[in-house]
Amino acid sequence: MPELNPEQKAIKTTYLSIIGNLCLAIIKGLTGYLGNSYALIADAIESTSDIFSSLLMLFGLRYSSKPADENHPYGHGRAEPLITFLAVGFLIASAIVIAYQSIINIQTPHELPKSYTLFILGVIILIKETFYRIVIKKSKETNSSSLKADAWHHRADAITSVTAFIGITIALLFGKGYEHADDWAALVASLIIIYNAYHIFRPALGEIMDEQLYDDLIADIRRVSLTVEGVIATEKCLVRKTGMKFHVDLHVLVNSTITVKEGHDIAHKLKEHLISELPQLADILIHIEPNDCDVK
Repeated sequence: MPELNPEQKAIKTTYLSIIGNLCLAIIKGLTGYLGNSYALIADAIESTSDIFSSLLMLFGLRYSSKPADENHPYGHGRAEPLITFLAVGFLIASAIVIAYQSIINIQTPHELPKSYTLFILGVIILIKETFYRIVIKKSKETNSSSLKADAWHHRADAITSVTAFIGITIALLFGKGYEHADDWAALVASLIIIYNAYHIFRPALGEIMDEQLYDDLIADIRRVSLTVEGVIATEKCLVRKTGMKFHVDLHVLVNSTITVKEGHDIAHKLKEHLISELPQLADILIHIEPNDCDVK
């Protein structure tokens, strides 16, 4: 069976997230309703928003993987961080809904949560943390900012479940008068979700703004370049990310006595070697500089 490319891996992982969030939203909602836990109901709301967020990401991944065309010579990769912004919007919206509902519930008398909700929550926490680890690993393998956002959706979900677990435990341990402990837990969870939303938004913004965040990749480019015959040194190396691939502008020093044709051949050989060694590179623009003049 042929190995999946990064786009296919990301799409497959997103399908896994959608199915997982759908199942967990149903379990949380039913358990929260039957077990008198508003924190679990809030948790179900977040999982439901995650489903729509993952569907958006699926659309973004499919669109961003389209090849370059006349109107989009660098491809469609920038659609991915734009979709990440929308995913962050869903995350913030779910946090606001959870916070609002928590405040309403704090003011509304209700029964203590059922003890079995703790068991359900324990299982959910383990499942969501497992989903986080799977998706964050795939995001690193594919260089996908939207998968990273999806992974943090799972982590945020796990965090809200942990706060719900703590709130329900307090309510059950202390009994009457502490019925609202899980409501306060849901309110705290909403603040944690907003905090996580910022950490998802910030890298996506850097990607849109061509912020230089790829020092490790630049170091690899310089190292691989020096293995090509005729390359004396590297100067400027600028990297921009588009979707799951990178575009590079690279200045290379060569012997000043060689012909234009020889310099051209070195550039082509270097480009082919870099793409072979670093498959995450989509394209490289190489500028040849003579080694006996100042580079500007």
